[in-house]
Amino acid sequence: MGYQVLARKYRPQRFADVAGQDHVTRTLMNALSQNRIAHGYIFSGHRGIGKTTIARILAQALNCRNVVGSAERPTGEPCGVCDSCVEIRQGNAVDVIEIDAATNRGIDEIRELRDAARYAPSRDRFKIYILDEAHQITDAAFNALLKTLEEPPSHVVFMMATTEPENIPQTIRSRCQHFSFHAVKFDDILDQLKGIATKEEVVAEDDALALLAEAGDGSMRDALSIMDQAIASAPVTGGRPVLEAAQIRELMGSVPNAIFERLLEAVAEGKSDELMQQLNVLLNAGHSPSSLARQMARYLRNTLMAKIGGEQTELLQISSDERSRASRTAILFSEEEIVRNLQIVLRTFDELNYKQEQRFHLELGLLKLIHAQRLLPVEQLLSGLMAGGGVRPAAPSAPRSAAPVRPAAPTQAAPAPKPAAPLSPFAPVAGFTPTPKQSTESAPKSETKQPAPSSATVVSINANERTAASPFAATSTQAVGLAETLTEGALAKAPATREEATSQDAGDTDAMREAVSKALAQAGHATASSLLGAGKWTLDGVALRIEVAGMGKKMLALTVNAEAEKIVRQELQRLGAPTRFLIVPGEGAAPAARTAAPLAGSVQEAALANPMVQKAREIFKAEVRSIVDLRGKQ
Repeated sequence: MGYQVLARKYRPQRFADVAGQDHVTRTLMNALSQNRIAHGYIFSGHRGIGKTTIARILAQALNCRNVVGSAERPTGEPCGVCDSCVEIRQGNAVDVIEIDAATNRGIDEIRELRDAARYAPSRDRFKIYILDEAHQITDAAFNALLKTLEEPPSHVVFMMATTEPENIPQTIRSRCQHFSFHAVKFDDILDQLKGIATKEEVVAEDDALALLAEAGDGSMRDALSIMDQAIASAPVTGGRPVLEAAQIRELMGSVPNAIFERLLEAVAEGKSDELMQQLNVLLNAGHSPSSLARQMARYLRNTLMAKIGGEQTELLQISSDERSRASRTAILFSEEEIVRNLQIVLRTFDELNYKQEQRFHLELGLLKLIHAQRLLPVEQLLSGLMAGGGVRPAAPSAPRSAAPVRPAAPTQAAPAPKPAAPLSPFAPVAGFTPTPKQSTESAPKSETKQPAPSSATVVSINANERTAASPFAATSTQAVGLAETLTEGALAKAPATREEATSQDAGDTDAMREAVSKALAQAGHATASSLLGAGKWTLDGVALRIEVAGMGKKMLALTVNAEAEKIVRQELQRLGAPTRFLIVPGEGAAPAARTAAPLAGSVQEAALANPMVQKAREIFKAEVRSIVDLRGKQ
């Protein structure tokens, strides 16, 4: 006999050998033991997961000449040695008819099947019809089979295997037992490949087998077919084929995920030049734009699952090394950013299917990833439009509450806000109500009196006085209102003046700052300890806001990572402080008085002692505000 491919050579011959379909095999074994045999079965599911295989095993079990419970056949499994089992396994059994429904799909073929089903089996117990790709049968042919399937002879059993059960008429499905097969798990495929590699005397790296299992995409047959091809192309050492990960990637035309990790790092840092250069290397190496887009979409999907469920989540059907890589990439982006990037890549992949210049569209799609990093969250935009598109209301409106707050005397004037601290449209208003600053064109100066404190405070900010970091800095010269609604409980606890709020919160925030900085330093997060220790801490009673000056959003996320945030939350909980906190980039430089001295042996001390750093400070008269240790990321 000639060579037999792995998918046929290692085809399961017993229910116990089928991987990943325990819910089907267990039910069929119990039915055989209890002699509860149905006259019609529908096996549906993904390609290459064992539908036709289980139909053949069930046919062997039904026509096996040994009785269940005997010494030769103690369970419902077929014995595999009797004449019926051998003939069914070899495909030449007279009473087991396997029909390709994709070819024999018309009404004439089904009429012949219906006429032949009336006759008793020639030798075995049942006459079994296995219809593969049953969804290809026409509606007229199904109607011709309907009556026979509803009231079949006692010696006939129909088994239909299909990948599209929804295309089988409901009248047929309601007369059969329907088993929905699952995609085979990554670990199950990997275990099967390891066992087959041992039997075939193939030397295989774990990473190589993991690539084969991942390429199977839930199909055992696909994984075995790719493995067969990989063994044929593998180098032979000592008379044994050697499977390596690089060789399998070259065979499948795939790119290592380490390259996609570098591409997304360039996206996170906003380096368009580096992104285009790496993409140019890939395209010049012969990789198709469509294949690159598909692989990048898969990698982004794994990154999203790692962001949602962590590195060890069951949502990731990949090797341990790939889990770690996906988790490292997930740190660079928020969940919303990963979702947006995945949508952009998927849209780019769809467009490549009908575009002429695929390279140009792929480059454009990747550049969109960088441009999307500059978008503002919608909640920030809405917070600046709460006053109705920049039109300041004539008077603050009171919220709906059971006990409204009495307004103060209308003649009471409020102190003017300090011009040295311009307000940002995203900054909260905590405990005080500044006087609305009005333009000369919109209202007279006599209307600049302090409104009565209420549960809703409206602050008007002139667009010309905004900082350059505000997204609304150059949009209009009109006044834009920023409204912050305080609950009744918060108003009841709020101090009467800004000075009282400062005196009440200063002691609490200083204690929290010192405790959190110490805990971070002891846990090895010296840089995060220094940054938070120099930040501006604001406590509004229900949440803590920490503004860190001199650092961008991306670098702040890398420095104060998830582990550091966990330490901060635990320390605040220990102190009995609010565990809800927000760490955001601040404006300007950090206060000099709050800058902590570098700890002995810390990254800060080593960096400040570096001769190049000292020379740069001397030349540029510079100040080192923050230090981030990126050596572990290389």
